[in-house]
Amino acid sequence: MLELRNVSFEVEDAGVTNEILHNVNLTMEDGKFLVITGPNGGGKSTIARLIMGIAKPTSGKILFDGTDITDLSITERARLGIGYAFQQPPRFKGLTIRRMLSLAAGSELPEDECCAYLTNVGLCSRDYLNREVDSSLSGGEVKRIEIASLMARKLRLAIYDEPEAGIDLWSFAMLVESFKSISKNRHDSVMIISHQERIMQLADEIAIIADGGVKEIGPKDVIFPKLMGQLGEDCNFRKAGAING
Repeated sequence: MLELRNVSFEVEDAGVTNEILHNVNLTMEDGKFLVITGPNGGGKSTIARLIMGIAKPTSGKILFDGTDITDLSITERARLGIGYAFQQPPRFKGLTIRRMLSLAAGSELPEDECCAYLTNVGLCSRDYLNREVDSSLSGGEVKRIEIASLMARKLRLAIYDEPEAGIDLWSFAMLVESFKSISKNRHDSVMIISHQERIMQLADEIAIIADGGVKEIGPKDVIFPKLMGQLGEDCNFRKAGAING
């Protein structure tokens, strides 16, 4: 189980302190598929980075299976079974895609298994296995390869930060199908930051993050209709403004 207890996070810019998160409390039970959504700049990706250890809370605690991991390094959290797919993945000159998938899995993967992971993210596997994860790849290609590498790991908690970003519609459809199965067959628990309705519809629970806090969290069947209702109201408001204007 993952718990965030009164987690706050501040950054200082030119002598001015900006509070990104304020007393966030969030609990994610084992075996859950949680989608975090909300307006841009609300703190969604910051929560993911804090869980992975990329940044450290200004105050509060993060617990995993009852153990305080607030001060643990990224490596130590990875050993506990936490994995993270960046919104903008890094590149690794000299590292082939096949080698990257094998490193993620913890052992040398046979070619057919590597191909299966790449196919799941919409890549023609034979064309990519021996390519390097470098500047020759587009941003969307690197994003899909990183998602494939996370799928190759057996994780306690997998965190995907906007996996749809930079991916074409055809590949996105394949990703959605993959996410339907990985939460049950590959990862114990899945957290996805997303604005996409199709991904939200896969969730057990949805959390809405805005203005640095958890505005609402609950079962998908409760939260999703509310979100759709709010979007409908916003669209109607914009249409009315355009007509009146």
